[in-house]
Amino acid sequence: MILACQNISKSFGTDEIIKDISFHIEEFEKTAIVGINGAGKSTLLKIIVGEMSADEGMVTIAKNKSLGYLAQYQDISGNRTIYEEVLSSQEDLLAMEDKLRQMEEAMQEVPPEEMEAYLERYNRLHHEFDLQGGYTFRSEISGVLKGLGFADEDFAKHMEELSGGQKTRVALGRLLVTKPDIILLDEPTNHLDMESIAWLENYLMNYKGAVIIVAHDRYFLDRVVTKVVEISRHTASVFEGNYTAYAQKKEILREAQIKQYYNQQREIRHQEEVIAKLKSFNREKSIKRAESREKLLDKIERLEKPVEENTDIHITLEPDIVSGNDVLEISGLKKSYEGILFEGLDFEIKRGERVALIGNNGTGKTTILKIINGLVEADCGTVKLGTNVHIGYYDQEHQNLHPQKTLFEEISDAWPNLTQTRIRNILAAFLFTEDDVFKRIADLSGGERGRVSLAKLMLSNANFLILDEPTNHLDITSKEILESALNRYTGTILYVSHDRYFINRTANRILELTGRTLVNYLGNYDYYLEKREELTAVYVKEEEKNADSLDKKKSEKVNWEETKRRQAAARKIENAIKRVEEEISVWEEKKSKLEEECQKPENAINSAKLNELHQGMLEADGHLESLYEQWEELLTEKPEGDNGNS
Repeated sequence: MILACQNISKSFGTDEIIKDISFHIEEFEKTAIVGINGAGKSTLLKIIVGEMSADEGMVTIAKNKSLGYLAQYQDISGNRTIYEEVLSSQEDLLAMEDKLRQMEEAMQEVPPEEMEAYLERYNRLHHEFDLQGGYTFRSEISGVLKGLGFADEDFAKHMEELSGGQKTRVALGRLLVTKPDIILLDEPTNHLDMESIAWLENYLMNYKGAVIIVAHDRYFLDRVVTKVVEISRHTASVFEGNYTAYAQKKEILREAQIKQYYNQQREIRHQEEVIAKLKSFNREKSIKRAESREKLLDKIERLEKPVEENTDIHITLEPDIVSGNDVLEISGLKKSYEGILFEGLDFEIKRGERVALIGNNGTGKTTILKIINGLVEADCGTVKLGTNVHIGYYDQEHQNLHPQKTLFEEISDAWPNLTQTRIRNILAAFLFTEDDVFKRIADLSGGERGRVSLAKLMLSNANFLILDEPTNHLDITSKEILESALNRYTGTILYVSHDRYFINRTANRILELTGRTLVNYLGNYDYYLEKREELTAVYVKEEEKNADSLDKKKSEKVNWEETKRRQAAARKIENAIKRVEEEISVWEEKKSKLEEECQKPENAINSAKLNELHQGMLEADGHLESLYEQWEELLTEKPEGDNGNS
């Protein structure tokens, strides 16, 4: 056991947040903490890391184990660059590196009689520096930053230039390279695109330490965690397995609890009826028997009726009229800002399709939605809506909401024919009750604004829903309710989302925006993953050659050319691997000879020579580190099934 929470309780004033929460984490275990918004997940993390004190209970951490914590929001100040900010987390290694340089410079002045002891101290420090990754930590920093979505040219950007999301990614990178024994992450995927999330998944799955994660990304949790701690109605329950296993076990448990509750209620009613009957006989024996049964009934520990927490928003999405079969036709669409976002986009959407538009951050997904809605002009191309198509648009920035209006005014001004009772009922369905309806939009949280936008979407009765990140700020239960509503919806849907679990449950077609063009997948997210490498490679390569060559009539030619290209690329990679391996052999030989020279007695007492040899070894280590990185990268690029020498 590396960490234990024992009977943790916390209240803010009269509001009880968590009560008697207990669980433990084993070494190397990956654990999720789940619950609705406001359940106390972030509070619990803050108590574990000591940012907040518990009212009762204690947190126990194994001796000599380190903690690393990523909060939801980061405000890193100062004028360091991105690379410098992450590098600053390696203070111990940087200090050791400086000390080694100082010792090397001072070596020439060490008296002969002190040289042996001096060299022993130097070699001991050098060995420790090597063991702690002194020759690899810079390349690890670069790898982590790239994995989190930063390009080489971003490394020199200063922290003051960055957005809040970018600062959070830098903070995550800084945390990961410090490699604490226990990592605590609060919504780590919020500011990552799909590629970066996939990278983080693999990193955490293979991490040589314990990880505790608060996240609403169910696909992410499914891949990473092996235990789930659920906070519900202030208390915690522990489930072994990933998120899907937890959801299945929870449903079984809930059904069993409901069955037990109703069985007990039936037994209580039966006993009450028997007691009443015995009393009605009005005889001494029957009254005593009734009293005996009453005593037994009073001793029964009454089960509470299982209830869901107050998170059940009620979404009913249904079009008022049926559109034509052709809902949307896009032809030759192009848009540039500082550079070309996309060009030559052609696609159609038919009635009843549920299409997810995916791609990395900055590729232009939201721009496409805004062009369709007439909020942004395309540089060229056409957007054609079909017969009787009525759009309902959900904007992730909620610009369709008026900041100074109250919730009630937001609905009543848009639908003046609705009665006050109807407006209140609609808002209550989205968890806005009593005086909540008079809050200003400007005073709402991101999640609350999202619920208002969903309420307006429901009232629109549109037959073509265009949604931009609809699950942002929703807790897991609310996401599942939205998923069910969209799956029941009989109209057409086009949406942008990074939520892969949501995509997997709702999409029957995926459009990936990559290489300035679109790749079409006729299936859900699992199907996309299965086919992505094959289809994306073909589309992107052909787009680079000729934007017009995506015509279906040329598919045979595309396949032939793609095969030839892959064969040529495979040969190129194979040759590159051989060249790198030859260079590795050369430098390994150089390093071996330098080590032999260091062992010679005449060199051991010659500080200048020894310094020269150590400098040579450092140079060799640097070259070898770079070469091994190249070699590993080339191996990952090597096509599967290739049996060439490597």
